[in-house]
Amino acid sequence: MEGGRGGKRWRFATPNLAVAAAGERSIQRYLLQLHACLDEHGPRPVIPLSHGDPSSSACFRTAPEAEEAVAAAVRSGDYNGYSSPATSLPARRAVAEYLSCDLPYKLCTDDIFLTSGGTQAIEIVMSVFGQPGANILLPKPGYPKHEAHAVFHRMEVRLYDLVPERGWEINVEAVEALADENTVAIVITNPNNPCGNVYTYEHLSKIADTASKLGLLVIADEVYGHLVYGSTPFVPMGVFGETVPVLTLGAISKRWVVDSLRSFQNLTTGPATFIQVESFSSHRVHRAHMRRLAAACSNGAVSIFFGPNIHGAIPHIMKNTNDEFFRKTLELLKETAEICFGEIKEIKCITCPHKPEGSFFMMVKLDISQLSDICDDIDFCSKLVKEESVVLLPGRALGMENWLRITFALDPPRLKQGLERVKSFCRRHQSRANMLNISASAKVEPHFGMSKS
Repeated sequence: MEGGRGGKRWRFATPNLAVAAAGERSIQRYLLQLHACLDEHGPRPVIPLSHGDPSSSACFRTAPEAEEAVAAAVRSGDYNGYSSPATSLPARRAVAEYLSCDLPYKLCTDDIFLTSGGTQAIEIVMSVFGQPGANILLPKPGYPKHEAHAVFHRMEVRLYDLVPERGWEINVEAVEALADENTVAIVITNPNNPCGNVYTYEHLSKIADTASKLGLLVIADEVYGHLVYGSTPFVPMGVFGETVPVLTLGAISKRWVVDSLRSFQNLTTGPATFIQVESFSSHRVHRAHMRRLAAACSNGAVSIFFGPNIHGAIPHIMKNTNDEFFRKTLELLKETAEICFGEIKEIKCITCPHKPEGSFFMMVKLDISQLSDICDDIDFCSKLVKEESVVLLPGRALGMENWLRITFALDPPRLKQGLERVKSFCRRHQSRANMLNISASAKVEPHFGMSKS
């Protein structure tokens, strides 16, 4: 970098290309662009249908048991120091017991690694497998941070398709075609963000068999685990831990609606039979390596006060939260999913290929040909936020051009209001397109109606 005082060249200014490439895969980048289009002093309040934090709506407030657990941990004074094996052991034991309830085997505390947020969990996993020449299979559409951290650690990303016509199932045949001897893992997300689907036991079994055949680790992103309200029950990928090695990314933030409490994220490894392997060349998880790496990253990222106190709250949160809290959360999500799906069906230029059954997102297809003065999904979202003060996430942020991701984890009246604004916007731009089509037809009609004499 030339310039500055006396034309001095600063050595630190050489760009890190890996960081730049990872930065391109960011939801935040797109949301910042959209908010720049927003009239902050407009007459109507902004309705965010783009973010994944339901706690912004009062009806999705966290369980009182969670609030009290955090407060009690702070008041105790027992967790004001750095995180240590002594302070994290009860939390890891609680997570192991909680997850073991859904598995055909028991997890132990050594199978659980606590991280400061899901992003750090992804970072740890990708740093472990980021070897020269390695590639990883990621879903399309998918969560951008998986790709961002894979790219940052210089792995080749190979995207496999989720098929909307089949309820966003994984195209297993495509997975087999993409994998080679340098493929280290496949990432699956269930329940799914951004599609809202939940995989059946049979489909997960097929994925496990395929990964076993290819010699791949399955990285299961189950941050939205148990947030299901359709006909398909949630089945953790760890159920198939005897078939294929599974590393699960879990969280307390979504099911308990506490997105700010990021120390609750965890990494879960599978049965010991698949962990205790001598080298990475077999594409299995080396427990000692993961433990050292997780410990190093966690101690460096968790603050003195916030992190350990959250660890101290985990056992109480998991033990004491009333089932009624979970039931009401799922009932509300089912209601808002029904509202969103029903309202979208009334918009001609937007279609939803699959009614959501889990998480609190849906992916919808945008038909640009029916709209005037709009060229793609980013243009649609930019003009929508400017004209209607409603924020949607353009599909391009998730690798899907001319698609949109809608979040429906809002209180029902505000969700309906936001979708009414989307409908009004689409009608307005559809009518312009129709007028242009009618005008164009009127201009050419005399030509085709004239007879030669």
